[in-house]
Amino acid sequence: MRKVILLFILITTVLRAWADGTPTLTAVAPDVVVSGDQFRLTYTVNTQKVRDFRVPSIKGFEVLMGPTASRQSSTQIINGNVTSTSSVTYTYILMADKEGTYTIPAATIVADGHSLSSNTVTIKVLPPDQANGVGGNQAGNPSSSRSQAASSKITNKDLFITASASKTTVYEQEAILLTYKVYTLVDLRGLRGSMPDLKGFHTQEVELPGKKVFTLEHYNGRNYNTTVWSQYILFPQQSGKLEIPSITFEGTVAQRVASDDPFDAFFNGGSNYIEINKNIVTPKLVINVKDLPTGKPANFSGGVGEFTISSSINTQELKTNDAVTIKLIISGVGNLKLINTPEVDFPKDFEVYDPKIDNKFNLTREGLSGNKVIEYLAIPRHAGNFTIPPVEFSYFDLKSQTYKTLKTEPYTLKVEKGEGNADQVIADFTNKEDLKVLGKDVRYIKMGESKLAKKGDFFFGSVAYYLWYIIPLALFITFVIIYRKKAMENANVAKVRTKKANKVATKRMKNAGKLLAENKKEAFYDEVLKALWGYISDKLNIPVSKLSKDNIEEDLAKYGVSPECIKEFIETLNECEFARYAPGDQSEAMDKVYSSAIEVISKMENSIKH
Repeated sequence: MRKVILLFILITTVLRAWADGTPTLTAVAPDVVVSGDQFRLTYTVNTQKVRDFRVPSIKGFEVLMGPTASRQSSTQIINGNVTSTSSVTYTYILMADKEGTYTIPAATIVADGHSLSSNTVTIKVLPPDQANGVGGNQAGNPSSSRSQAASSKITNKDLFITASASKTTVYEQEAILLTYKVYTLVDLRGLRGSMPDLKGFHTQEVELPGKKVFTLEHYNGRNYNTTVWSQYILFPQQSGKLEIPSITFEGTVAQRVASDDPFDAFFNGGSNYIEINKNIVTPKLVINVKDLPTGKPANFSGGVGEFTISSSINTQELKTNDAVTIKLIISGVGNLKLINTPEVDFPKDFEVYDPKIDNKFNLTREGLSGNKVIEYLAIPRHAGNFTIPPVEFSYFDLKSQTYKTLKTEPYTLKVEKGEGNADQVIADFTNKEDLKVLGKDVRYIKMGESKLAKKGDFFFGSVAYYLWYIIPLALFITFVIIYRKKAMENANVAKVRTKKANKVATKRMKNAGKLLAENKKEAFYDEVLKALWGYISDKLNIPVSKLSKDNIEEDLAKYGVSPECIKEFIETLNECEFARYAPGDQSEAMDKVYSSAIEVISKMENSIKH
């Protein structure tokens, strides 16, 4: 994977230079090698008009071969436009002498009359694998390591996962970075396992790339292919000794087995691969959580870290019944998500609404970094001059290990009388004050004439009397007509199946969604395939046993479905069947299949015409 990335960078750099018309010289080599390993160092220039290629002394490595020059050229004709490209690559074969970190200086060349210099290359050399007792080829080469481990039972030294915490002694609410790292000498094809609910911690997972990139690392005398599998930020919610339990991962390993088949011996080297499962148990960790020091301020927010607070107001001169907004911004690093929202002490005659909170956080190894924006909106109901006192925010500072109290500036508001009767009713729902009626103690009794009717059987013979008979009769006739129409439609089985196709498929996709949430891979893919094939079977009125990817294309076209929609449906079927058995991140593959299936069924429903 590392070689693919380096090759991509090289090609991108060369193509960019071709686009600009300026030649470039690019050096590429692996980041990490093992002492005794052989590797390639290449220099590529994007023109063939070159001379005077020179590389300074390469220290720390033995030059086994090179430089050897190879020339490449290509011509493309697109819409009558002819484009040509050419390059020259100089290749060295080097061998690492001893462990350490070495920098290969820039090479120089004259290309198209320009004097060019390449980038420098830094290479880390690891010591040889002590388990082999020889040079680094066995440990540094993943295929050699896999062959060695496959010849015997896979042990906990061939494949294991470490659990490490950035801190083991912390205060309450202090962030901890928990890392699970994979070390392997075998051909690891897949890994399944998840973090259990941790008692006493607030947990947030760090988002890592879906595709894992393995690098070499020397660990306990051996050279492993390693990658960080998952990371979590933990915030302890209580003091004492809190335990992070062991997790059992299930790994899928491709293991080589010998074959007696002469054809396999000729074409495949006499061996095949089988997949076996191995349980990997991580070590448990104990975190010592200390109580926060005594002497907490009265307005302590629960914040632990390093923070600042600022405030702003949209206006300080307004009229009654106009809104005023005060914005508080708490910035810094720590348990930003868990701190209490500070309150603004508005005057009693203000109607105050619940604050609007906008969190803008990024996860770091020190906790959440970013800011918390709190907006308070209030409406003054009386005219006058008012003062809003400063807001106090207290937190525990980890650097000084002391409590700190921050204050915002106070604000003076000048409120003038506005339009409307602001003196009658004041309802302060935030402060839960009783309703006040001002200006009038007693409401007038509304006077008016009342119409009286004589006691008697006035209902008989009225319009309502006749409607009492007519409305039920009309409803009964309507019901009979609808019932007969439904009965006639249900008699046509094919039409009923066609109408209910989308409903049945939707029900199955809901079941698939539940299986996705429970991470039941086999059952999930079965339910998605049933939904897709069942939907087409019902819509086309063709038994599932007679459907195939070859004949549904012709049948769907008869119903007016576009070729693009038919192609997307077949690709979704193929993607579902492939993802079912493909290695890698299953949760990402399942999410993709689920979204694609729902989307293609929706498009089919809008396209099929009866």
